[in-house]
Amino acid sequence: MTVQVDVQNATDDDTAPETAEVESWVARAISVSGVDGHSEVSVRIVDAGEIHALNREYRGIDKPTNVLSFPAGEVEGLPADVPRLLGDIVICAEVVRAEAAEQGKDVAAHWAHMLVHGALHLLGHDHETDAEAVEMEALEARILSNFGVPDPYGETGDN
Repeated sequence: MTVQVDVQNATDDDTAPETAEVESWVARAISVSGVDGHSEVSVRIVDAGEIHALNREYRGIDKPTNVLSFPAGEVEGLPADVPRLLGDIVICAEVVRAEAAEQGKDVAAHWAHMLVHGALHLLGHDHETDAEAVEMEALEARILSNFGVPDPYGETGDN
């Protein structure tokens, strides 16, 4: 199984991780989740203005957010050697940095969490109900702990 991750950095925020790190976290989340075959994900790192506009347009929420995921859905009839497009993750460097500071978390660990969180949304995981939230948070914590990142919900319960 391979995961191809296309990273676009559209921000000057110097707390955004390097492309290789973004690719690594997204690929880890997808591979640990048991997706078969070759897959492809796009990640766009943006500023607060861009994610604010997307959040307003697609979720009807008129404020910036940390991460948005846009699942691609199934495409029938693709040849076996063509990667399965899982979708797009848009993540806001300013919001991730500010949340890490507010929550007293290491900014790199919070980036890892948000990238894993966004990737899991592409795979159909959600947190609309309490039961879904418990399941998704446990999966996030397990993936992160496998790679040495502390449970993001351990102390604060925030996401």
